[in-house]
Amino acid sequence: MIVIYKRLVITFWLAKINMAFTHHNGERPSPAQCYNKLNAAGDALYVIGGKWRLRIIIALAEGHKRFNEIQRAINGISARVLSNELKELEINGFVTRKVYTDFPVSIEYELTPYSDTLSPVIESLINWGEMHRQRIMHSEKAEENDAIALAEIL
Repeated sequence: MIVIYKRLVITFWLAKINMAFTHHNGERPSPAQCYNKLNAAGDALYVIGGKWRLRIIIALAEGHKRFNEIQRAINGISARVLSNELKELEINGFVTRKVYTDFPVSIEYELTPYSDTLSPVIESLINWGEMHRQRIMHSEKAEENDAIALAEIL
């Protein structure tokens, strides 16, 4: 509840100061447009945000269908967290849960066609993550080289 309240306060504050989302030469968006874009971004982050949801979607895309298979495919996720995240993904229409009443009863999870709409988002996140990792690694190496050069001078 507190997190949602803070998000709304931040969203309202950013919309009020007429924040632009990108650098552009055109007219700045109106506060209402800014507010709407911030709400849309907030909704997207709510649905796919967090530590586990995209990892679960990727594990399902790789063919893991049963609960224990998904749990083994994702290092560090507990059964309780996986269960909760699968329920959230099902509520938001990314995953379907199929119960087979054979003996023993088995449950499988599958991605819905709607989950395919996340493909460009996941690709963009992966590309940005790789670029960011390289940038950080290069800046750390530059700092190390500067420290070595400074130590040699002293």
